[in-house]
Amino acid sequence: MSELIDNRRHRLEALKQLIRELHDGAPPEALKARFRAVLEHVGAGEISALESELMAEGMPPDEIKRMCDLHVAVFRETLEQRPPAEAQPGHPVHTFRAENAEILRLVDEYRALAAELPAAGEATPAPEQAAHWRRLQARLDLVDGHYKRKEFLLFPFLEKAGITAPPKVMWGVDDDVREKLAAAREAATAAESTRGEDLRLIREVVLEPMLAAVAGMAEKEERVLFPMALEHLSDAEWGEVQQQWGDFGPGLVEPAQGWTPAAPAVPAHVAELAADDAVRLPSGHFTLSQLRAVLDTLPFDITFVDADDRVAYFSEGSDRVFARNRAIIGRRVQDCHPPSSMHIVQRILDEMRSGRREVAEFWIEMGPRFVHIRYFAVRDADRQYLGCLEVTQDVAGIRRLEGQRRLLAEG
Repeated sequence: MSELIDNRRHRLEALKQLIRELHDGAPPEALKARFRAVLEHVGAGEISALESELMAEGMPPDEIKRMCDLHVAVFRETLEQRPPAEAQPGHPVHTFRAENAEILRLVDEYRALAAELPAAGEATPAPEQAAHWRRLQARLDLVDGHYKRKEFLLFPFLEKAGITAPPKVMWGVDDDVREKLAAAREAATAAESTRGEDLRLIREVVLEPMLAAVAGMAEKEERVLFPMALEHLSDAEWGEVQQQWGDFGPGLVEPAQGWTPAAPAVPAHVAELAADDAVRLPSGHFTLSQLRAVLDTLPFDITFVDADDRVAYFSEGSDRVFARNRAIIGRRVQDCHPPSSMHIVQRILDEMRSGRREVAEFWIEMGPRFVHIRYFAVRDADRQYLGCLEVTQDVAGIRRLEGQRRLLAEG
């Protein structure tokens, strides 16, 4: 076994063999001693490499996800010997870890409440118990924002570093936790009308699995995800995470002050754009040809009228509802409408310019088409009026939709 420990390649092969044995049904207890010997010198990065190689060899992400809790249960004894990832106050990892501490506190409080609920007969929760239950559930529902920050802020940088399997597996487990949270939320909503025996079943079948899953994910993050992220993300990338932290709603804790990130770097493929072919925006970038194609691919028509009421732009999709020609560019929009409707156009523009109106909408039937027309006031960051955006869409097909479609349709 010492030969395996001394050689990273052999360690990975040994880990893969052990995971396959777990997958084939071997009891975890029987494998713990072998795991402990191999894992003694294995870090988060090698666990990442293990999952990536298993996926590259054809093991589906869903299969790895199914084994994820089993992996952590076997890894736990070794992983707990390592100190958790630390970071300065204000650093995203510091905030993530503070949120996990609050998550685990909520789990303990929730379990204490569940233990106090009636478990037999016709008794229902007392009003104060039902209210406490809903408050705890609402607080724990903020876990969704914690997961989104991880999925949309951390995972892209890990994937850029070549770490693709762990994010896929963890995202799948996150979604499983979300389903359990939804079931618990439904139970909390009906708390006052739920009686003893049903409460016992809810506690065993809904609440305890949900709480175990939430706590288990906090452990996975602490012992695997955060060390891995600290190893691979640069200060500038952490700065981007911090900058976008508030984009996903309220968190479980407020980020502390103290850490100052490095200036975000301009991605190489953006820096290489020629100055006359680059449209750089806060949330991304286009070449001019990409921007034109994107605007013409939108499933609706747009026309922009500037602050002087002159037509400045219209999209040129292949199936416009109302025809446009380039001769209207620079023309007063009032002159583009018949006299009978010009007073309506003028009123919309006047009210948008003054700040009394932000949106105006209309809908009309045109043969098989049901046309939805909306006008939006366009303002800058200081709320100064820049113009009006007209959005026109045939929504006849949308109005006919029923039920759900969750699978890809042919063609």
